[in-house]
Amino acid sequence: MFDVVIVGGGPTGLFLATELRLAGARPLVLEQRSEPDLADKAHGLVGQVVRLLDHRGLFERCGGRGAPEPAPGVFYGGMPMPLHALGQENPMYLLPVNQRDLERVLSERAAELGAEVRRGWDVLSFAQTADGDGDGRVEVVARDPDGNETVFTTRYLVGCDGGRSLVRKQAGIAFPGTSDDHVVDRSALIGPSDRFRFKPGGRVVIDGVGEIPAMFHRTDGGVFTLLAHDPERPLINTAEWEENPAGSHPGPGTPMTLAEMEDSVERVLGVRLPLTPPPEGAPTLLRRLSGRNFRAADRYREGRVFIAGDAAHVSHGPTLNTALQDAANLAWKLAAAVQGWASEELLESYGTERRAAGERVLMHTRAGSALLAPGDDVTALRRLFAEFLGHTENVRMVAATMAGADVRYDMGEEHPAAPTGWFVPPLNVTTDDGQPRRLAELLHDARPLLLDLTGGNDVAATAEPWTDRVHHVRANADAAPAPALLIRPDGYVAWAGADPDSLKAALTRWFTPS
Repeated sequence: MFDVVIVGGGPTGLFLATELRLAGARPLVLEQRSEPDLADKAHGLVGQVVRLLDHRGLFERCGGRGAPEPAPGVFYGGMPMPLHALGQENPMYLLPVNQRDLERVLSERAAELGAEVRRGWDVLSFAQTADGDGDGRVEVVARDPDGNETVFTTRYLVGCDGGRSLVRKQAGIAFPGTSDDHVVDRSALIGPSDRFRFKPGGRVVIDGVGEIPAMFHRTDGGVFTLLAHDPERPLINTAEWEENPAGSHPGPGTPMTLAEMEDSVERVLGVRLPLTPPPEGAPTLLRRLSGRNFRAADRYREGRVFIAGDAAHVSHGPTLNTALQDAANLAWKLAAAVQGWASEELLESYGTERRAAGERVLMHTRAGSALLAPGDDVTALRRLFAEFLGHTENVRMVAATMAGADVRYDMGEEHPAAPTGWFVPPLNVTTDDGQPRRLAELLHDARPLLLDLTGGNDVAATAEPWTDRVHHVRANADAAPAPALLIRPDGYVAWAGADPDSLKAALTRWFTPS
């Protein structure tokens, strides 16, 4: 019997599997696709999730170098954000990794840790058994690649199976929200062209259009976006607000063509630009998305069934950033339940914490999408918003929201000068063996960490009953935010200070001893 069955082997399901293995649980991932999806999808991770991957030693494996560094600027609602004004308070870390490469890295990591991933398996249904004696189970019916059905018995089931989640639907979890059916987004990877000439400072000259930002360019016809992380295969995107979206393309079941992309670019920019495919052997992308969904599940749990990622929330924005943090939050709590020391309150805290975070993402992505819409009213709103961004405190607030750095969990008693409830800040420490270390290096094993900067014995003595599950590290640090920090596996500070009684209360709440 597997401890946890995960439905869906995309980035969320794979990361959840790695986190569960690090926490000592035995997961099984059932993925409907027989092969990894090599299509171009998400093209990077933004904000706090980048530091989370660094905590697991995955930042460099995904193409990063050294330690994550904040980006000097990004766009919100197609408007440039002057992040340079924030200095060291800039939370917008960027990791330009394609989703297929992220999946590959996570697949390799899952295999290294011994997580079992079965491809070509189609989950058909599941049923929960009674849990009156505390020994409930979930029976999952799945069909293998040969068409044979198997029943898996597991302690917990997690749906990481996307916006149309079978797990969410069969669990009876509502998915309220709205859909804007008047927006059509088109994306294409194209070959290099002398019609696009890139200039320093994030600008591009397009024949017949002139010099425009190399990112978002809003017109009366819609929005044109150009990304050139790889000049040999730039990514272009258009968004059009249409009264009859189906009138501009053959239909939802018809593949998009380069000619359709050319037509859309002409409607948005007002000029005809011949487009060519990427060089032979390069990944290709031609994608049309009709409508934008903004939805959030009304709860993230039904008994022993949980949902995460797009199964729990969808929006026209950086949902993958939120999804991976869902997985990190849920994994150690499920593993604690499997090992017999998780309280019901600990399992419930997953939905409480992550649903609020998901709704926050839904709010800011809807606002950003609204700022791109055509019309004089939106133009006036953009002018006002640009004035707001002229003030550093507003830039700080919007950047924190985009990065997910505005999420604070309720940790009870809080140290007045320390980041209790917040994602732990980056720290450089020197451990007792005299080795300089980045805090991220101490979190690679995904264990709870008690970072003891007091130099005394009270903290160590208090934490003694929890040594089997909480890693205690003595160290020195410049500009430490508190004498000691108790850091949960998902990177959030559960306690800060030096008081033994409040430390004991935090350890009891989050990591109750056997």
